[in-house]
Amino acid sequence: MDFIHVEGVSKAYADHHVLNELTLDIHKGECFTLLGPSGCGKTVLLRLIAGFEVPDQGKLYIDETLVSDPGEHINVPPENRAIGVVFQDYAVWPHMTVFDNIAYPLKIAKCPKDEIEKRVMEMVDLVAMRGLEKRFPSELSGGQQQRVALARALVAKPNLLLLDEPIANLDANLREEMRFEIKELQRKLGVTVLYVTHDQEIGLAISDRVAIMNNEGVIQQIGTPYEIFEKPVNPFVFSFMGIANFLNVRMENGQYLAGTGSQAVPWEKPENPAGVVDWVAGFRPSDVRISRTPEAGKSLKGIIRRANFLGAMMDYLVEIDGTTLRTNLETHRAISENLLFEAGDECYISFLDLHWFEAEKLKGAILE
Repeated sequence: MDFIHVEGVSKAYADHHVLNELTLDIHKGECFTLLGPSGCGKTVLLRLIAGFEVPDQGKLYIDETLVSDPGEHINVPPENRAIGVVFQDYAVWPHMTVFDNIAYPLKIAKCPKDEIEKRVMEMVDLVAMRGLEKRFPSELSGGQQQRVALARALVAKPNLLLLDEPIANLDANLREEMRFEIKELQRKLGVTVLYVTHDQEIGLAISDRVAIMNNEGVIQQIGTPYEIFEKPVNPFVFSFMGIANFLNVRMENGQYLAGTGSQAVPWEKPENPAGVVDWVAGFRPSDVRISRTPEAGKSLKGIIRRANFLGAMMDYLVEIDGTTLRTNLETHRAISENLLFEAGDECYISFLDLHWFEAEKLKGAILE
């Protein structure tokens, strides 16, 4: 069952068109992530769903209720949409205690005092803040303040929770901790979550489904985290979802050759529709195998251009006939298998997985 239905929504600011007839469905009870580069329109769409802004055209439904339709002059205000919202900057009241911050929506709704006490303390326990309810935000860490913001958004028991980069300001360890806490909260409460971020790891870690938006605000692919990462529909999606390598491949005299050199591509080739000559093979650093000796019929010769020790990992930049690629492997394995290379060393590269793209379609589709 669809909980949010976005139908042909457009939004522009002066001459800048952010969203153009966008259509999207989000299922009831799922954690759905809008993932895309900064400035692509993710937050604009979230604000339209929240009711903080009005679309220029199109319709928005929440739980089968039409909440926005400029053509019919319909715009349900945010407070009547049964939503909770958490932003990147926490937005907790600095002059209020943890308890009072969380209680604020209930006080505005004029809930009875005993009900406020009960529901606030339930939220305090849910976000693991028991014993801190009398503290002020200045006495809390960033992660604790974000828990307060989450509890405040959830205390009124919304049907929909909108999260706009809520953990972007936290340090790396706290971000990792909080992303799993958000997913656990969503699981416990069964609330529908729309999460907006440009962080691929968070999108993959917490989502039931993910939508990838490009720089023009156009949705490129919707799918499970596995589908998005392992079965990208185009070069933009592949490039956006983590470090991407692209090896130029051309057809010459009936052979597929790598880069600008004469090494024949030793793997399964793409089918050749309509005489396409130039291809690009896409792959992740984890799809690359590096060795000191060639594997008959399976590897290409390359040169190490850069070798970096990153503690647990070794990171290599390898050139193959004019094209560079990155690969990495565990440092202990590099030591035990004699794979500690230096810049200028010769090596051999083979691949675990490849995605084939027509070179012409790649132009302008890859994030720089």
